[in-house]
This record gives sequence, C-alpha cells and structure tokens, in this order.
Amino acid sequence: MRYWLLFLSILFIGNIKAQKFDQDLNNIQVTWQLINSFYVDSIDRPAFAEEIIRSMLSSLDPHSVYIPADEVKAANEALNGNFEGVGIEFLILKDTLTVISTINGGPSEKVGIRTGDRILFINGEKVASVGINSDDVYAMLRGRKGTEVDFTIVRRGEDKMLDFSVVRDEVPIPSIEASYMADATNGYIKISRFAANTNKEFNDVLKKLKKAGMENLILDLRGNTGGYMSSALAILDQFLDRGKLMVYTEGAALSRRDHKATSKGLWIDGGLVVLIDENSASASEIVAGAIQDWDRGAIVGRRSYGKGLVQRPFTLTDGSEVRLTIAKYYTPSGRCIQKPYSDDKDSYKEEVLDRYNNGELWNRDSIHVNETLSFKTLVAGRPVFGGGGIMPDFFVPLDTTGYSDYYRDLVVNGVLSSVALDFYNNTEPQWKDVRSFMQDFAVDDVLITQVQKEASMIGLAIDVAADNLIALQLKALIARNLWGNSAYYEIINPTVGAYQKAIQLFANNEEELVRP
Repeated sequence: MRYWLLFLSILFIGNIKAQKFDQDLNNIQVTWQLINSFYVDSIDRPAFAEEIIRSMLSSLDPHSVYIPADEVKAANEALNGNFEGVGIEFLILKDTLTVISTINGGPSEKVGIRTGDRILFINGEKVASVGINSDDVYAMLRGRKGTEVDFTIVRRGEDKMLDFSVVRDEVPIPSIEASYMADATNGYIKISRFAANTNKEFNDVLKKLKKAGMENLILDLRGNTGGYMSSALAILDQFLDRGKLMVYTEGAALSRRDHKATSKGLWIDGGLVVLIDENSASASEIVAGAIQDWDRGAIVGRRSYGKGLVQRPFTLTDGSEVRLTIAKYYTPSGRCIQKPYSDDKDSYKEEVLDRYNNGELWNRDSIHVNETLSFKTLVAGRPVFGGGGIMPDFFVPLDTTGYSDYYRDLVVNGVLSSVALDFYNNTEPQWKDVRSFMQDFAVDDVLITQVQKEASMIGLAIDVAADNLIALQLKALIARNLWGNSAYYEIINPTVGAYQKAIQLFANNEEELVRP
C-alpha cells in the first residue's frame, strides 16, 4: 500500500507540473493569437516570431542562441570541416585581389593556382582597381558544388596573363593549424578548433611526428574556442589509459553520463604540455581539464575562458536552428569550470576584458579563485579549482612588447602581408627549408622602409619602437608564403613565453609534471 501511495503521489505531482506547463504554453499561444487577430497595426510575423524566440533564449544562459535559416550553413561550416567553393585564402592588396594561399586538397590547388597570384578577372568581370571588397569576393567564389569559376591571373615570372577554370567542390577547412618538430625530440601541434575531421587530422600528424622521433608533445590550444565535444574526447582518447574518465555531463533533464577513454591511445606515455590562454574555451577546456586532473601533463599559459556548458542544436521547421544548453560538463575530478553568469549578458561577454583591466593577464596574484570550489587531481592530489576556467600549472604573462596601435593598424590594413607578398613575388628562394631560412634570412632596413612607406600612404604615424616585432612578423609571413602555416609558427613560437616554458619543462626533465 505504501508503494502505491508513493506512486500515486508522484503521478499527482507530475500531473500538476504538466498542467502548469500546459497553462504556461496556452498563455503564450493565446497571446500570439490575440496579437495576430486584434493588434492595431499589421506585423511582420516571421520577424515577430524570431524576436520572441530570441527573447526567450536571452533569459537563459549566454550560450543558448537562435540562428536564422539563412545563417545556419555558414555557422556550421568550420565545425563540419568543409564548405563549397574554390579554396583560396586571399587579401585585397593595393586594390588587387591577391592569393595568400590555396587550401590543401582544394580545387584551386588542383588546377595550379599559387600563392602570390593576382586575380584580374572573375568570370570575365574585372575585379582589379574597381574597389571590390571581401563580401563581393566571397559572393563570387562560393557557390554550389560542380559549378565553374573562371579566373584571369597575373603571375610572377610570366609575361602573359593566365586563365584558369576551377570547378567548385567541397573544400576542407583544416582544424590542425600547424605541426612540426621543434628539435630532435620535441614536437608541436596547434589545434584551432574541434571539428568533425579533427581526430583524423590529429592522428595523421601525430603519427608523422612520432616517426620523426618525437618524445615530447606541445599541444597548443591557445585561442581554441571549442567545437564538437565528441572531437575533443577523441583527441583525449589518445592520451589516457582505457577506462579513465574523460568528462561527465549532467543536466536537469539529463541524467549523468560518463565518457571514458576507450582504446590504447597513440600518446599514452610520451611527454605532454598543453598551452592555454584566456580564449581557450569549451571543448579545449575539456581536454586541458582532463589532462590536468589525471596529472597526465603540464598546463601552461593563462586561465582559460570558463565555458562549462553543453549545447545541442535543434533544427526548426523553417531550417533555422536553436542551440540550447542542455547540460553542464564536469572534469574527472568533479569540477564544473563554467564562470558565473547572470541576466547581464554584456558583463559576461566583457569578463575577459576585465581580466586585462585588473592585471590578471600579467600577474598570477591578480587571479581570484573560488576557494569553496576546491578539488584535487586524481593521481598527485594537487589542488585545482572550479567555477572559472582551467588554472594553468605554470602561469605565463601576456607579452605585449612592441605591440602598439601602429603595429595593430599595420596588421588590420594588410600592410605587413602586402610587403611579405611583394618580397615573395620578387625574390627567388635561396633556402632549401624553414630551418635554413630561420638561420640565414634577416629582415633588413629595405623591408622596414617599405613598411613605413606603405604606412605613410594610408596615413599611419610611424612608430620605430615596433620595428623588432614588425621584422619578426614579416619573417614569419614570408616563411608562410614559402612553406605554409606551420612555417609561420616555427618562426614565431620561439619568441612566445608559453612555448619557451614548455621547451624548458622538457629540457629540465621534470617527469612528474610532463609524463604520466
């Protein structure tokens, strides 16, 4: 009898909740009908419905969002790992559309378009010296798979203009931004996002670096704002023993679900340092949190963003999408690293800027952790904290040496890219690889003067204090033009504090920090 009474009580309470929900929903529906039937003016019903949806979501957490139907495809391209187009990266330099690089495996690369090519005509329409902008270019280059785009191009060393026909296709968007051997034993991989194809890309480059003799790995997640949780877990699976908890999720409507390592990973025993910063969020924090909780490797950099919420996309009947937060995720030690949020969404968005203003990015002592959310790592028992991102094991301050408004304006206006491309187009390569380039090439006064000349032409006041940073950036951009993105980071990284710290940890052979 007791159990029947309990069952009936639960059923009764459930019915009351259902009736309350039905009443709330009915109120919304009736209000909608009243407005449509009796409101004094006519209304734009689709826009009105969209505003209602946005208003409902805005009262929730900062990451539950509405995406209109015409924006869904573009919003998902980076995570799906491809888009339909011709596959070039470009800049508009001196009013000329210039190819910065072709995407590996893309249709433009296959027909022979190269870095430095200047595009004069697209489908017979002049695009040079006509004030074209980036939106115009995207509209002309992207389109349905199987359709054709005709280019007329000027190329260094060619007396005549060249014609190319490119058939639009699915163009891969790599999520591994760079990978290389820093020296005989230390390898480097930078993941820019966790997309559908990230695990395959990662496995391929990891095997390549292992074959080259890698004993220690620097995994760079700085600036990685997240992506698919499943992709992040697939990467984690390469570092943890079978059966170890990687993350668990739980929500009001979803019971706890554990995600555990499933197989013998490719990097179970090797040295590991993970680089993070204030822009490392969501899926990248899942990876860093699990590595830290299992004492699998050292976390180096600055406190991560602090997004511990899981979204699921729901497609509406018109093709629009609601990305609704359905759960929180917890690191293996039990931490939820979601930073506080309230109805003030602007304050939430500006929290990283607040870190800049209060000095946290330069001084670890300026970080205020929530002592009530203290946990311990699962092997060494070290203290770690929830409630506001992943705290690094080794703090490295932000380095703004040489950075100024002048340098920023050079970058924004494409001046450095323009000078680097001019050098690439007018110089025969004398270096067999990146290493010889690093040793033998130096940016001279001629290139610095060219930067200053182009800066003056667009009204920028020269600041010689930025010359060292300009020279470094020019060298890296020239290397990228010659050998691709990995070469860029191979030039830049040795000057980066977090990278230097990772190399130092490996050199000091601090086994308890960088190895399982």
